[in-house]
Amino acid sequence: MSGHSKWATIKRKKAANDARRSNQYAKLLRAVEVAAKEGGGDPAANMTLASAIEKAKASSVPNENIDRAIKRGSGADADATKYEEITYEGYAPGGIALFVEALTDNRNRTAQDVRHAFTRNGGNLGETGSTAWMFTRKGVIEVDKAAAPDEERLLERALEAGADDIRDAESSWEIVTDPSAFAAVRDALRQGGIDVISAELTMLPQSMIPVDGGEARRVLQLIEGLEDLEDVQNVYANFDIPEEVMASL
Repeated sequence: MSGHSKWATIKRKKAANDARRSNQYAKLLRAVEVAAKEGGGDPAANMTLASAIEKAKASSVPNENIDRAIKRGSGADADATKYEEITYEGYAPGGIALFVEALTDNRNRTAQDVRHAFTRNGGNLGETGSTAWMFTRKGVIEVDKAAAPDEERLLERALEAGADDIRDAESSWEIVTDPSAFAAVRDALRQGGIDVISAELTMLPQSMIPVDGGEARRVLQLIEGLEDLEDVQNVYANFDIPEEVMASL
């Protein structure tokens, strides 16, 4: 679990001054467009779209860009690019399991790019089904400990709204939900005056593998190499790297 929040936090801080922001905007808008295409343009009835919009807004993507992406996905733009979802599975150094989600208009290009990223960064691209079973689709809502009520009150409010669990992620709390309860829990926390750092539908590992030092650096290099690819939307991993080590890397 800790790999999810700590890596996400590092990426958010990095994005604030990242020269590749335009590339990140494009990825986030692509996710919004595809979610709208598959589940409709109403985020209240499409949890995947609601999560994609949440992530886009958290990265300061302009609202008008988000609205245009929803319209493209909903069929209002006949010339919109047609994307398909593809997943890849494999391992990083140290036996860390990876599950990669991509949205592409060219399957061959994406496969070649992902394979090259694994090879270049010391990983191994696996067969379909090799790591997917290690991850479960969940909603994750992150709350800063410094701004949150005490654990008991936070747990009570989250569970009343339908959350599955609350977990300690060092500097923050992670509230875990079933995807169907994601929006209700997120909204209940906000209505209760609790500041939400992030809220998204994600893939959580069933167990974690601790890594440190040089091995941690190699793991993050591979993940970052995959995330830099134009077509890759998300990279999920089951590493557990101490927060101070993560920050130093």
